Amino acid sequence: MTTKEINELAADRRQFLKTSGLLTGSALLAQLPLGLSAAPRFGAHSSVDDTIKVALIGCGGRGRGAAMQALNTKQNIKIVAIADAFQDRVDIAYKTLTSRQDAAQKIDLPKERQFVGLDAYKQAIALADVVILATPPGFRPSHFEEAVKQSKHIFMEKPVATDAPGIRRVLAAAEEAKKKKLNVVVGLQRHYQSNYREAIKRIHDGAIGDIVGGSVYWISGGVWVNPRKPDQTEMEYQLRNWYYFNWLCGDHITEQHVHNIDVANWVKRGYPVSAQGTGGRQVRTGKEYGEIFDHHTVDFVYADGTTINSQCRHYEGTYSKVDEQFLGTKGRIDSFNGNKTILKGYKGQPIYAHGSAKTDIDPYQVEHNELFEAIAKGQYKFADAENGAKSTMTSILGRMATYSGNLIKWDDAINSQISLFPDQLAWDAKPKILPNADGFYPVAVPGKTVTV
Repeated sequence: MTTKEINELAADRRQFLKTSGLLTGSALLAQLPLGLSAAPRFGAHSSVDDTIKVALIGCGGRGRGAAMQALNTKQNIKIVAIADAFQDRVDIAYKTLTSRQDAAQKIDLPKERQFVGLDAYKQAIALADVVILATPPGFRPSHFEEAVKQSKHIFMEKPVATDAPGIRRVLAAAEEAKKKKLNVVVGLQRHYQSNYREAIKRIHDGAIGDIVGGSVYWISGGVWVNPRKPDQTEMEYQLRNWYYFNWLCGDHITEQHVHNIDVANWVKRGYPVSAQGTGGRQVRTGKEYGEIFDHHTVDFVYADGTTINSQCRHYEGTYSKVDEQFLGTKGRIDSFNGNKTILKGYKGQPIYAHGSAKTDIDPYQVEHNELFEAIAKGQYKFADAENGAKSTMTSILGRMATYSGNLIKWDDAINSQISLFPDQLAWDAKPKILPNADGFYPVAVPGKTVTV
C-alpha cells in the first residue's frame, strides 16, 4: 500500500469514527482514565494501527469466549474495561484474558476499569469504541439502548430480549443505530458460517424451488444448574441461575433454539404470522429448574401458508439433534451439519454439496473478524439487530403458544404489554416470580396461562 493510499484510508476512517460517534466529545474525554485517549491514533505502516478500544459487558463463559475471539482478530484492539454484576465473574474474566501471553499487549485492565454491579455496564461502555454485550438476555434491551445512546459499535449475543416490550426497545434502538451508522453484529453465528451462507444463497436463487415446509431442532440433554446458597437473596439466586427464569432467559426455546428458528426465518426470508404448539415439564421437574418447560413443539405458519415445525427439549439420555431441514418444490436439504450440507432433488440427484467442513473458519470467530475489519476500514456493513430482534420475537411467539396452548398471532404477540422484568432491579428487590414454601416456582399451565 502506498503512503498516499494509507493517508487516504486514515482520513476515511477518521471521518467514519466522527460520524459514528467513536470520537466522543470533551465530556467523555474528561471521564477517561489516565493513559486512555478518545482520539484515534494512526500508524504509519498499517490501516489497522489505530487502537480500537473494547469493553466486555457480561463476564460469563460466552462473554469470555467473545472477548477471546475479539483478541484473535487481526486488528489492533485493546480490551480496556470489563463489567459484570458479580465480582467473581469479573475476577475470572480478568484471569482468563490476562493468561494469554500472545494477547498481553491487547489487555489494559487496571482495577479501576473492572466494574462490578447491576449498573456497571454504563461505566464500561463509556470507555470503549466497541462493546461486547454478553449478559443474560433479559438485560440486553437496556444494555443495547445504552450502547447506541453512547454511539458505540456493538457485538451482542443472542437472544436480544425475553419479552415483547424488550423486543420493541431493541427495534427502536436498532433504528437509532442505523441512523448513527453503528455496526451491530448479533451472535446468530450461522449467518457467518460458510456452509449456511453458501447453501441458503442457492436456496434463495431457486435451487430447490419454493420452500413449502421444513423442521428445525434443538433437542439435547439440557444445561447447568447452580445450587442455591443459604446467604443468597432471591435476586442473586435467580441471576446465578438465569437459565431457569424467563425474565432473564426466555426459556430454552428462546435462549438456545432461537438459532434454528432464525435459520427458518432466513430461509423463508420472512417471519411467521402465527404459531401454535404444545410443551411442558416431564423430565426436568425439580425446583432447581425454575419455571421453564423442558420441551416445546411448535408449528410456525408463514404468510404464504408454509408451516415450519420447531422442536426443542432437554431430556438426558435421549436422541439428540441440532439441525434444520427444508422441503422445496424441486428438492430438499436434510441437514446443515458440515459436509452433510447437501441440496438434492427428489430423485436423489445432487444440486449442491458444501464439501469438507474442516476447512471452514469457526463462525464464532468469523463474526468478530468481519466486524472489527469493517470498523478498522471505516465501513458501515452490519445491521443485525432488526433480524436478531425479530427472530428472538419468533421464539417468544413459540413460547407464548406453548405456555397458553392457544394459536397466537404475530401482531398480538409483538404488541403484548406483559413485561417479565422486575419493577425494581436491586439485590434486595423481589423478582416477579417467586418460589412457594416448598421452593417450587409457578409453571405455565396451557389453557390457563395468559401470554399476550
